[in-house]
Formats: sequence, C-alpha cells, structure tokens
Amino acid sequence: MVEVVDEALPPALFRRLRRSILALGTEGLRRTYQTTFWCPLDASPTAAPELAIAALSARFRRRGARGVEWWLSRMWTHNVRVDFHRDRDERLALSGGPDRHPRVSSVLFLNRVQGGALAVTPQAPDARHPALVPLPLEADLVGPRPNRLAMFDGRLTHGVLDARNAVPAARLRQRGELRLTLVMNGWARRPHGVPTFEEACVYAALALRSPSPASATPR
Repeated sequence: MVEVVDEALPPALFRRLRRSILALGTEGLRRTYQTTFWCPLDASPTAAPELAIAALSARFRRRGARGVEWWLSRMWTHNVRVDFHRDRDERLALSGGPDRHPRVSSVLFLNRVQGGALAVTPQAPDARHPALVPLPLEADLVGPRPNRLAMFDGRLTHGVLDARNAVPAARLRQRGELRLTLVMNGWARRPHGVPTFEEACVYAALALRSPSPASATPR
C-alpha cells in the first residue's frame, strides 16, 4: 500500500529543510496540525518545505495532483495526539459537504526516533477503539528514518504509533522523543480555506529570503 523512498531529497536540500524546521523550535507546536498551506505545483517556492515539494513534483504529478497541501507534523512519541484518520478537505466536510480526499498522501521523515511508526491501512477508523484504530489492525508500517518518503493513496486510513510502536491508548509515563515530519498531500483541486505560505504569515524561519539591496552584488 505504501511506496517508500529512502534518500528522497538531495542531501544538501534535506539538510537545509531540516535546519529550517529545527529553527522553529516550539513555535506553533500546539497548532502544528491545524497550520496547513497550499502550494501549486507550477508556483515558485516561498518556503523551505516548498523546495522539497518542487524536487518531488514529478511524483505528485504522476498521481494527478496539481498542487500540494503541506504542514509540519511535530509530535512527542509518548503523547501521540493524532487518531487514525483519512485525509480530507476539512472545511468542506465540516460545512456539511462530502468527504473529498487527496490524490496522494505523503510523509517525509526528518529524524529517527524510537517507535513512532506510520501505519497505513485500507480499514476504516473505528470509534469503538482507542485512537479510532480498526481492530484487528492490518497495516503497512513505515519506521521513521531521516530523508525517507512514504507515499500512499489519499483515501487510505493512517495513524502514528507511540514510542513502543503500540496503538496510542494513553500518554506514556516515560518521556519520548519529538518526531518530526513534513506532510505533503497532493490534490487535483485546492482544498477549501487553505492559505498559501505567504498568505498565512507564520513560521518566518521557513521563509526563502531574497538578498537585501545592501548585500546584492552590483552589476
């Protein structure tokens, strides 16, 4: 179900992306999953994650995507707060519209942590169980490794396991690690209400800055 690509980005680009995300520290950490951005595949990158999207654009285009909704997934492995779910156009669904899913969902892992595997399954989320996990769970698991890309059909259910690679039923007593990923969902049409990075005016550490006039090279 999952296509896994190791060394997905050129090493220099991956290092640049990782540095920029680490520079954020804990900025926006509590709203990391609600802070999403839209990047048309034919637009010039405005943030470090969009350089990664540009480098991977052929993979998104092959799946019928015309743009990418992206966000930073930053979670502690002892306190996983994301239930098993299917990606969708959230504002459309919450306004009473149908569930519309991306053409492709993808996760680029930025660091290695103990546990924290991505689980992908065709089974539907099940409200009878912790973290909405369908049981018995039949899933592909992808372990976090730096510069590893996982891509899968945007209609599939997925979730994150805890520091013990178990379904997160409760906060663990022993402190885990901060799991860092860049999530990139390829869409045929822009999801409702998702701003571009420039429109959102957040995460300044991710911005691609042009040289100032004083530092520009004279002609």
